[in-house]
Amino acid sequence: MKEQIESLLKETLASLMNEEAIPSCDLSTITLSTPANKEFGDFASNIAMVMASRAKRPPREIAGLIKERMERLTETFDKVEIAGPGFINFSVSPLMWVRVLDTVFELKGRYGFSDFGKGEKVQVEFVSANPTGPLHVGHGRGAAVGDTLARIMKAAGFDVEAEYYINDVGNQMNILGLSVLCRYRELLGQGDPFPDNGYQGDYIRDIAAKLRSIHGNGILDMGEMEAIALCREFASTDILGGIKEDLALFNVHFDNWFSESTLYRDHKVENTMSFLRKEDLSYEADGALWFRTTRYGDEKDRVLRKQDGSLTYFAPDIAYHKDKLDRGFGKIIDIWGADHHGYVPRMKAAIEGLGAKSDNFHALLIQLVSLVREGQPVSMSTRSGEFVTLKEIIDEVGKDVCRYFFMMRKSDAQLVFDLDLAKKKSEENPVYYIQYAHARICSILKNAASQGLTPDIARLEEGMLTTGDDLELIKTIATYPDVVVSCAADLEPHRISFYLLELATAFHRFYNRNRVISDDIKLTAARLILIASVRQVLANALSLMGIDAPESM
Repeated sequence: MKEQIESLLKETLASLMNEEAIPSCDLSTITLSTPANKEFGDFASNIAMVMASRAKRPPREIAGLIKERMERLTETFDKVEIAGPGFINFSVSPLMWVRVLDTVFELKGRYGFSDFGKGEKVQVEFVSANPTGPLHVGHGRGAAVGDTLARIMKAAGFDVEAEYYINDVGNQMNILGLSVLCRYRELLGQGDPFPDNGYQGDYIRDIAAKLRSIHGNGILDMGEMEAIALCREFASTDILGGIKEDLALFNVHFDNWFSESTLYRDHKVENTMSFLRKEDLSYEADGALWFRTTRYGDEKDRVLRKQDGSLTYFAPDIAYHKDKLDRGFGKIIDIWGADHHGYVPRMKAAIEGLGAKSDNFHALLIQLVSLVREGQPVSMSTRSGEFVTLKEIIDEVGKDVCRYFFMMRKSDAQLVFDLDLAKKKSEENPVYYIQYAHARICSILKNAASQGLTPDIARLEEGMLTTGDDLELIKTIATYPDVVVSCAADLEPHRISFYLLELATAFHRFYNRNRVISDDIKLTAARLILIASVRQVLANALSLMGIDAPESM
């Protein structure tokens, strides 16, 4: 609906410009807002005030010209009014709103899809946890945000690829190998001191036991480096397999799993370093190799290769992002932990140095999750082995609740995950409340079908739904496509969770005040169509969040 009204406004402005009644302006920048106060109509525009200075005329005078043209569209508008210094408020005809139901019935599962993204190639990289241990709760939030964003952007017309970057190179992997080797030797009665920085979780002992069942005592006969390498490779493969299982359980899909080790195997790190030298983007100083990130707005230049000859994390990260650009992604979205905040400027600098615009790169930061049980915080730690895994939370509260709760706040805001609330089967729990709305509608439609009544859009008498709660529910349905586009445009997927709660609340309120099946045959037919539309939109939006839409509860 918003798109239709914007289109009509632009057509009106173009006509007035052609007649030289108003000055020319860039019509592509014109958008409508939705007034917070319903008394001011369905949509509003400040275009008259924007044009006033160039036209050297009072904004209300320009608004009057626009109003006079647009209120001729009597089938579209109930009224067009000028407010304050020159705002134009549009109240859409109730019949126009009702016709949204035709669109829902026509598009079904694709209602809310659009070509907004125009097929732009986008990569969303998320989770990307080191294969040194199981996924924890923080990874779960990143997984929910990334997967939901990818789904939303696909619905908004982008060509999206979801990618997991496997950090299988570096010192942390050697520590993993040593940790497993120590536990393996421990099982065989050789109690080597466990490294202070080792990984101490029970999963390390489990991996060591698997190695023993495969190799027996054979690893004891290997040299230290060979034994660590074997343990490292076995452990990383085993852990990555577990990560993939957990993500599948969480209904998270990746199109590609990219291994950091391939950057070295395929000489992409080496070639990237050569590229930087050739473009005068790196230089030697104090025995180290530096990237000229200050050239692109960073506060200081960054080290690529340290004095001891080892590469920093920044070097392979640049090679990885060069590979992304080489693959043709016009928009690169990385989802990182909040502790990577300071890393954003240098990566933007790297993107510019590689010949792309810094706006091609977007970093979404995921803030910490705090678990609460019975009002008390649940202790979490990563290396001590006491951490709460994602699978444990999924097993306790379910995949759907877990995904929704992770999306209840903007990703860069801290999140308190109340485990007691998550398990409640009441309207206090937003997931139960939303899914119950869908199940309740399915129950009503099933009851109607037993009486020979089915939603038939061809039988809709539009005048039956033009007032009160019926119309308000339709207006909520109509905003859904705009919500999807705004989530994609602003990279804020959490808005879909707000919308779902708004729609479920509107439906429950409608149901508590009105009868769907009544003695009024025409009204019954219309309301069956209305609630079937609500059911469809609930299912569509839940699908974008990777959440099931149950037919019974």
